[in-house]
Amino acid sequence: MTDNIPLQPVRHKKRHDNKRRDGCCPWSRCCGGGDFRPRTVWLGHPEKREQRYPRNVINNQKYNFFTFLPGVLFNQFKYFFNLYFLLLACSQFVNELRLGALYTYWVPLGFVLIITIVREAVEEMRCFLRDKEVNSQIYSKLSTRGTVKVKSSGIQVGDLIIVEKTFFPDFYHKGSCFLRTDQLDGETDWKLRLPVACTQRLPTAADLLQIRSFVYAEEPNIDIHNFIGTFTREDGDPPVSESLSIENTLWASTVIASGTVVGVVIYTGKELRSVMNTSNPRHKIGLIDLEVNCLTKILFGALVVVSLVMVALQHFAGRWYLQIFRFLLLFSNIVPISLRVNLDMGKMVFSWMIKKDSKIPGTVVRASTIPEQLGRISYLLTDKTGMIQCSKLSAYFRTLTQNEMVFRRLHLGTVAYGMDSMDEVQSHVFSAYTQVFPGFPASRAPGATKVRKTISSRVHEAVKAIALVHNVTPVYESNGVTDQAEAEQHYEDTCRVYQASSPDEVSLVQWTESVGLTLVGRDQSSVQLRTPSGQILNFTILQAFPFTYESKRMGIIVRDESTGEITFYLKGADVVMAGIVQYNDWLEEECGNMAREGLRVLVVAKKSLTEEQYQDFEARYVQAKLSVHDRSLKVATVIESLEMEMELLCLTGVEDQLQADVRPTLEILRNAGIKVWMLTGDKLETATCTAKNAHLVTRNQDIHVFRPVTTRSEAHLELNAFRRKHDCALVISGDSLEVCLKYYEYEFMELACQCPAIVCCRCAPTQKAQIVRLLQERTGKLTCAVGDGGNDVSMIQEADCGVGVEGKEGKQASLAADFSITQFKHLGRLLMVHGRNSYKRSAALSQFVIHRSLCISTMQAVFSSVFYFASVPLYQGFLIIGYSTIYTMFPVFSLVLDKDVKSEVAMLYPELYKDLLKGRPLSFKTFLIWVLISIYQGSIIMYGALLLFESEFVHIVAISFTSLILTELLMVALTVQKWHWLMIVVTAITLVSCLPLYILKYLRRRFSPPSYSKLTS
Repeated sequence: MTDNIPLQPVRHKKRHDNKRRDGCCPWSRCCGGGDFRPRTVWLGHPEKREQRYPRNVINNQKYNFFTFLPGVLFNQFKYFFNLYFLLLACSQFVNELRLGALYTYWVPLGFVLIITIVREAVEEMRCFLRDKEVNSQIYSKLSTRGTVKVKSSGIQVGDLIIVEKTFFPDFYHKGSCFLRTDQLDGETDWKLRLPVACTQRLPTAADLLQIRSFVYAEEPNIDIHNFIGTFTREDGDPPVSESLSIENTLWASTVIASGTVVGVVIYTGKELRSVMNTSNPRHKIGLIDLEVNCLTKILFGALVVVSLVMVALQHFAGRWYLQIFRFLLLFSNIVPISLRVNLDMGKMVFSWMIKKDSKIPGTVVRASTIPEQLGRISYLLTDKTGMIQCSKLSAYFRTLTQNEMVFRRLHLGTVAYGMDSMDEVQSHVFSAYTQVFPGFPASRAPGATKVRKTISSRVHEAVKAIALVHNVTPVYESNGVTDQAEAEQHYEDTCRVYQASSPDEVSLVQWTESVGLTLVGRDQSSVQLRTPSGQILNFTILQAFPFTYESKRMGIIVRDESTGEITFYLKGADVVMAGIVQYNDWLEEECGNMAREGLRVLVVAKKSLTEEQYQDFEARYVQAKLSVHDRSLKVATVIESLEMEMELLCLTGVEDQLQADVRPTLEILRNAGIKVWMLTGDKLETATCTAKNAHLVTRNQDIHVFRPVTTRSEAHLELNAFRRKHDCALVISGDSLEVCLKYYEYEFMELACQCPAIVCCRCAPTQKAQIVRLLQERTGKLTCAVGDGGNDVSMIQEADCGVGVEGKEGKQASLAADFSITQFKHLGRLLMVHGRNSYKRSAALSQFVIHRSLCISTMQAVFSSVFYFASVPLYQGFLIIGYSTIYTMFPVFSLVLDKDVKSEVAMLYPELYKDLLKGRPLSFKTFLIWVLISIYQGSIIMYGALLLFESEFVHIVAISFTSLILTELLMVALTVQKWHWLMIVVTAITLVSCLPLYILKYLRRRFSPPSYSKLTS
């Protein structure tokens, strides 16, 4: 049995609410609220709990049935803009302040509120349906009645849940299994998990309910790499107690690769590691909305000033305080209520354009309120795995890479083999295993030339070492013709699939298979290789030393069953292997050459051991593993005693293939003035190779690898060393970053923002979100986060724009993101074309709406000043509403279709995007220019109408209003840079809409002429 902690696959979406996630109610402890504490969990008996635990449900809705309408209205009126118009409309209930019909003020406000309520209702319903789908997923639970089905929301702490295999129908030997944690920590490799040993002797899984056993587990925390607990069986004689670690756990949001696992649920709901590593999303407001809100405050200030001036020119006569309020209402058009409606509708159009773009198929807009944010991104933070291609084992898109490793080069020092010369390697391997007499390679046969013998022997030793030193396990599955047992017995090639904790490990084993030496079997104590002639070579695994981030190498000690030879094989990064292997003059140079090509370089070495040497090592190794204090240090010291003067065999170069057009996309982003930071949970070497391969770091830029630091003094020294570098990319680990941010946050961010590129490896999910937050606080610039896994959700939600790369497996990132794309290359068009157009159009639209309102307000001011500063409206009733709706709404709104350059030009010259980063399309300068234009045009129209049509003063309202409409249409025509057919249509409709009014007027005068018409005739 594997201790499952927990089992429910939770998908995080964009909308969360702390109160909801804590339980059914924020003021009660009934749902398991309160402090986190350790727990004792009895297997299969959730009723024996010592404390209350949270329900295993997801609720991402912001409102419920009762709080929806009050909540939406509160969120609308907490902003100055909407509150101002609410007070304005309410003032019309006071007779002394009423200037016209009530609908003049309430209809526009009601229209805005109805649109907002409908939009919120649609989003809430979608969120409810998504939550319902996740909470209704069916799982199998062991009970006294046998196996029963239970919904995800019905899972409790202590339940025994059966988790089925996901990909491969085989199971790993001796009860172990592989799982993938990419949705949790971003690592796409397969990790080995071990069962609780004392449960493996039970005949069936149902017997777990018959034994008296419990798990003692630590309190919930965010650490996804460690776990402390114990498993105790009380009905044994004597009672059995077994320690539990991370190797015995399955976290939520992980995927089991093989077998069937029975696990006991330890954590649920808000106590899940995946939930605790997801920060609460913030409500995102577009920067242009904040800028427009600032401009409306300025306009409101102007409104107050104009009202005071009008009253002051009356010398504050009579009830002057009422006159101030009447003028505030009279000039209320200075702050346009239609501005918010136009911007919101414009954003909906921009979102629709993004979804309908055939050049970025599958793109989904989940936040239709911030599309213009895409046009002002200064920092792009991306996960590593989305740049790489899909492999056969995990077929889904990632952020930059496809996660498919391809073996590219084998270097022996004097000779190197690339992809075009692998047939030579194959011939050497075949020659080495051509049997002259049993158990003796042909390369040692008498009569072979010295050169042939040397090359064949070296190639053979290198290939054999690569085929042995790894953690890959071949598993066999039925293919419809051969069943699983038969396939495993005969090592059927068509039924074999490799599982490993790293994709580059699989690529190395697949390469040895392609050149003739095939890994056909492996368990925890032996390895079987098959030669080109079909002979099976058996090796006993004496010791295995797994790869760790600290050691940067892995090793294995094997005994050849045919010869009895004991050999220690070791492979690792060149930085550590250089001091382990025997002296040579080519290792450093060739490693550098291969690294510059973007290849992951591994150094492979070996050392032959005598029986006495191994026995001595084993005794010291066992003694070190039994130590209670400083166990890790003592074990490492014993292993290092073997790692001296080892024979260098070869270098291997593996390429992590990128997604299509990743390099051109990053080049476009760089030319657009966007700085790209790569935040990944992968190892330092992996992240560095990907950055080089993707050209995130250009060839003429140096890379500064930030040394691991743990103290303040070490961080200070390393920051000073980095300060002396210029135009240099930085590579830093998450642990070192945490130390720097703890002691030198300001200094580190100042240096980091000057770097052309940053690569941060071994990043925790919450750490990614912290980096985004610091960038926003320190620079004030807009950030965009791109990710594809559950570990990227916090980063995506924290960024100003979150982009999720959607795949066939994990959809957590795409569901939590504001925008969802299918490939990383689509990001270029999303920003350069749609982001740029959305921002420029929003800026033009908002300024034109302000211009439209200022024009009519200026005319009102002129009209009042001419008639002794009287608070009498120039236009009443339907005219004032129709001005900003029927007559000018569509022509002005048609600016959302305008564009200055073609999409192809915007992609070809990304430097055009750089101009937007300064915010020039909507600035105080452009705002002031439009204010002056509005004052000038409004004054000319009103004064011109009064002077030129003095004899027709009774028609001054119709004359000035017609001139105002025609001026607005002419301004739209002069502003448009590229006409769209819809623009012409809406302009024509607007002109035609005036025709029925004149027809009705003519008919009325024809059949019911006024009295003065007889005099004029």
